[in-house]
Amino acid sequence: MIKVRKLVKRFGLKTVLRGMDFHVDQGEFVALLGPNGAGKTTFLRILASLSRPSMGGVNIAGYRLPDQAAAVRRRLGVVSHQPLLYGDLTAEENLRFYGRMYGVRDLQPRVAEVLELVGLTPRRRDLVRTYSRGMQQRLAIGRAVLHDPDVMLFDEPHTGLDQDASAMLDTVLR
Repeated sequence: MIKVRKLVKRFGLKTVLRGMDFHVDQGEFVALLGPNGAGKTTFLRILASLSRPSMGGVNIAGYRLPDQAAAVRRRLGVVSHQPLLYGDLTAEENLRFYGRMYGVRDLQPRVAEVLELVGLTPRRRDLVRTYSRGMQQRLAIGRAVLHDPDVMLFDEPHTGLDQDASAMLDTVLR
């Protein structure tokens, strides 16, 4: 599912990732652990096709990065520590927007299902800018699973979540 060979990422003279090899098969769950500045977020940004490697090869679901980034993005669900939502849209509108972008069939029932999953049905018509940090993170998780991606990437997904929301995330991950 994910194959990384001899991955190198440099920022100027600083090498952040040096000759990294990584392999994850379908159905596997892998956590990257390390101190701040170890390169975890940089690595996830490369996998999410948000940053280009300096050298090396990345293959996700049979598609090469960066050459086939659009095909890779359609197969990814990404949750960052920053929710990156449209604050002047409601939760429903955010999910409908992303659902159309991903070509989700039967979009309205799927949006309702995801809002229920992340516990935001009662606030579905409220503007996202009125949401707490934890509610925004819940919606970002919903956006990530909306199109039933093959690969999920999480960068500090528990940021801003209360205990109930953290339990919900654990359920989503199963």
